[in-house]
Amino acid sequence: MQLEDLREKINVIDDKIAELFIERMGLCLDVSRYKIENSMPVFQSDREQFILDKMADKFPDELKSSSQVLYQTIMDISKCRQYQEFFADQSTIEHFPLELDKPCKVAVPGTKGSFSQIACSSLFANGSIEFYDQFEQVFDAVEKGNVDFGVVPIANSTAGSVTATYELLKKYDLKICASTKLRICHCLAAKPGVKLDDIKIVYSHEQALMQCSQFLSKNGLKAHSYANTALAAEYVASCEKPFGAICSEECAKENGLELLASDIANATENYTRFIVIAKQTLCTEGANTISVSLSLPHTRSALYRLLTKFSVAGLNLTMIESRPIANTDFDVVFYLDFQGSINDPQVAMLINELSQELAYFKFLGNYEDLTGGAQQ
Repeated sequence: MQLEDLREKINVIDDKIAELFIERMGLCLDVSRYKIENSMPVFQSDREQFILDKMADKFPDELKSSSQVLYQTIMDISKCRQYQEFFADQSTIEHFPLELDKPCKVAVPGTKGSFSQIACSSLFANGSIEFYDQFEQVFDAVEKGNVDFGVVPIANSTAGSVTATYELLKKYDLKICASTKLRICHCLAAKPGVKLDDIKIVYSHEQALMQCSQFLSKNGLKAHSYANTALAAEYVASCEKPFGAICSEECAKENGLELLASDIANATENYTRFIVIAKQTLCTEGANTISVSLSLPHTRSALYRLLTKFSVAGLNLTMIESRPIANTDFDVVFYLDFQGSINDPQVAMLINELSQELAYFKFLGNYEDLTGGAQQ
């Protein structure tokens, strides 16, 4: 038999599968309507496992595992369709417009000249900045209503995610409402008269130290982590010993430090993404990124099955990473970014579905990248 003949047979089978799949999805909608009328849940684990076991018996040993994947995926697609029926009247998520040009108070970590302050000033034309030593103090100030917004770094193109920010997003019930990207130009600064050869210890935020690790290693400098780059510069300026600080040039000038070396990051193109946090869900009209966090059960293909939901909804994941949960047996929280708007009924229904189905799920916000200036 020729290859074309074999392909033609496969085409005939695919047509039959398509017809049966359409028929099955139609029946699933009928099932969902029955469940709604009788107040029954979408997910029934016993029924699902019964089908998987029954179908596995119909396949030879070499296909049993594959059949499990096939029918699990079919049932996951079915559940997605059923949830769409369940949440048809919950296809919106309450939100309010983000207005960045109005007078407001904004919490920022560090001191004047910090990268966070530079990012904040690029977004808030009429923002009154209040500085805090720690990232958590920024989150706390926003949660308590002492300020309207907070601006913190969340990821760097060289050193990766800012762990502290992700931990605080989990701890506090705040929403991301905007983001911006800033090119980071690190410099080594010290008190006037101090030379590079005089310095043994350099202070900065752990992210900045990682971003400049090659420079530190090359010059035999010992890295000491500090709360943030701006406070590190302030500390070095107050010390009698010849310490160095990795910070922005603006921050060095603010603290009366001299530049010993500029552009010392490992990568020439070194960027940090900053987020704006608020108590409410605030969105610009162009908000096109959604962030969520969630946990998954320790079951086979749990992550794969989660991704199926995004595929069925036609959504594009742009970031996924996991972080360990403290005081657990290697349990993790997943953080996901995907393209979309909560004004889209498909997105709103998926968010409602995940919050209903998962033991832990958190909607973190819908926002857009406003690099280049404040927008509405």
